[in-house]
Amino acid sequence: MLRQKYGGAAVLVAASVLLGGCQSPTDPDDTLGVDDFVEASVSPDPATADASSGRTYRVVRGNNQPDELLEFDWRTIFTVTVRLNDKAADSDLDLAFPVDITAATVKVNQATGGILSPPTGGDTEHQDYIIAQTSGNRYSGANTSNSITFDIWYDLPNLRKEALITVTIALKDTDGRTFTKTYDVRVAP
Repeated sequence: MLRQKYGGAAVLVAASVLLGGCQSPTDPDDTLGVDDFVEASVSPDPATADASSGRTYRVVRGNNQPDELLEFDWRTIFTVTVRLNDKAADSDLDLAFPVDITAATVKVNQATGGILSPPTGGDTEHQDYIIAQTSGNRYSGANTSNSITFDIWYDLPNLRKEALITVTIALKDTDGRTFTKTYDVRVAP
């Protein structure tokens, strides 16, 4: 009796599921991700580091211990060129020009053989950087680029100069939509 009472509803639900399953899914090629229309390159690649001189950072000791002022071990300078390629004009993307770079940040990570190797225990990487030069912060349309030169000082727990630096570029179009592009820069051992 239970089967007869609910059998029609079960058939209706099953038919709905089957019909829904027959609809073609969204084609992944129709959705553009930031990596499809924003390209980045670095020069030199890999970046090189030299001994730092004069730039310091503060280590807060706490527990009534005096803070320590230490000199950064390494300094690297490289240029990241960020380009909006021809896909930036794609109608599916609907990007509203001009597009502005609103922030550029870096994170220095300890690395071995080009592979991120986080410090153990309570050790941390220390860094400081400036944007030494930029060609601009605005993209007027597709197939345009801007270059940003970073001057970075860093100190790693393993005391080596090899690092993996993550550069994050934040962008915003005229309609207020925001997106970020991250790019890893290798610093040679």
